[in-house]
Amino acid sequence: MGTLTDKVALITGAASGIGRSSALRMAENGAAIMCADLDGEGAAQTAAMVQQEGGRAASMDLDVTEEAAIVEALQSTASEFGGLQVLFNNAGIGAVELTWDQVISVNLTGVAHGLFHGAPFIAQQGGGSIINTSSIAGLVGLVGVPPADDDEAPELQPGAGAYVASKHGVAGLTKQYAIAFGALGVRVNAISPGYIETPMTAEMRETTEGEAFLISLHPMGRLGQPEEIASVAAFLASDDASFVNGIVMPVDGGYTAR
Repeated sequence: MGTLTDKVALITGAASGIGRSSALRMAENGAAIMCADLDGEGAAQTAAMVQQEGGRAASMDLDVTEEAAIVEALQSTASEFGGLQVLFNNAGIGAVELTWDQVISVNLTGVAHGLFHGAPFIAQQGGGSIINTSSIAGLVGLVGVPPADDDEAPELQPGAGAYVASKHGVAGLTKQYAIAFGALGVRVNAISPGYIETPMTAEMRETTEGEAFLISLHPMGRLGQPEEIASVAAFLASDDASFVNGIVMPVDGGYTAR
């Protein structure tokens, strides 16, 4: 029997990367999956991949910055599959050209919406697990690929520091909701990935020098794979993690051990 058999999971940011891999892994472990993303076509493709492997899945368009849309997503997921036990607040953005407001609205406010409405909703369903995607940038200051000579330094961009601020905020919200809802049967944890080979890091990895620099930051001497984050998310979603609550877990090849 799979460790997530009879559980239903709503995963945001499910169109690619960590979200897609997590949908596939949780479905493999027995869960029914609602794949949600602003990229509705990508979310539908993820759901189709789950179905092709024999799992149960559906998809929806979702803008996590819209509070009413989060409420509807929770209700629609429970209606589609008969309940909701797992919420993975995974949707996120990050690029130097983004503004402060753009990054905060998705990475922090989007997670806040999910927690504010998702925690009591799951408690009413009998309890379960909420997982948030933080980052190594939620634990330490971020070291990125040095800019080329003709590029403006990240510290001078309109969104300077927004990614780090947003992910530190996610870590804080995780702990607060873990305290508030633990006694109601809702465990709240976060994952802090290092640099993972996903579309979000593709631009930083497009040159040999850039990829080598990122690799050099990780003591294991390589970048992470989305499947490695998905395996941790599936564990935190499962009853195997029944006494795990309020952690912000690095999955970073040793990046934050320095």
